[in-house]
Amino acid sequence: MTQPILIMGATSGIGRCALDEAVRRGLSVRAMARSADSLTATEFVEPFKGDATAPEDVARALEGTRAVIYALGITERLAMLWEEETLFSETTRVLIDAMSAAGVSRLVVVTGFGAGRSKTAMSWVEKTGHRAILGKPYADKDRQEALIEASSLEWTIVRPVILTKGARSEDYRVLRDPETWRNGLISRASVAHYLLDAVEEGRDICADVVLSR
Repeated sequence: MTQPILIMGATSGIGRCALDEAVRRGLSVRAMARSADSLTATEFVEPFKGDATAPEDVARALEGTRAVIYALGITERLAMLWEEETLFSETTRVLIDAMSAAGVSRLVVVTGFGAGRSKTAMSWVEKTGHRAILGKPYADKDRQEALIEASSLEWTIVRPVILTKGARSEDYRVLRDPETWRNGLISRASVAHYLLDAVEEGRDICADVVLSR
C-alpha cells in the first residue's frame, strides 16, 4: 500500500468529504482531528486524534505520509464578528515548519473565495457583506495564504465558492485565470473530488484556483 495522505480536519465539512472520497478511490488516509476517535479504523483509514496547533502532534501525524490536505474550519459563532481569528495562520505556520522538517512537500489547502487575491473578483456588494460577517476569519485566511505562498512547499490553494450539501459531481469548474473568477455554488463533495485529484495527479502546483459548479 502506498504512503497515506494526511487529511487535517477529517471529521467534518470538506475534510470529511475528502476522507470519503479517498476511501472511494481506495487510497490510504491518516485522518487527523481533535475528534478523530469518532472515526472507525479500517484498511484505508487511520484515525489520528491530535491538535493542529501543537507542533508535536503535527510532527507525529506527518510521519510516513506523502501529502497533506488541509481542510480545517471553525465553528460559526456570533463572536467571530469581533474576535480576532488566528487558527488558520497559526496551524499553517506549524504545518509548514513540520512538513519542511519531515521532508513532505505536497500541500493542498482549502481557504475560500474572498481570501487572498480572490477578493478582487468580488463585487462591491459581495465585499461589503463578506467583510461584515466573515471579515475576521478571512483576514486570517489572508495571512494563511501569504505563509503558504512564501513557503518552499509544492502547494495548491483551493478557494471554493459558496458551499452546499449537494451530491458529489465531477462536473465543476476549476477557475485558474483570475479573469474568470466569480462567486457561485459548489458542493463540499465536489470540492473533495478536486482535492484528491490535486494530490493524485499533481494538479496546479504553486497555484491558486477557484472552484465553482
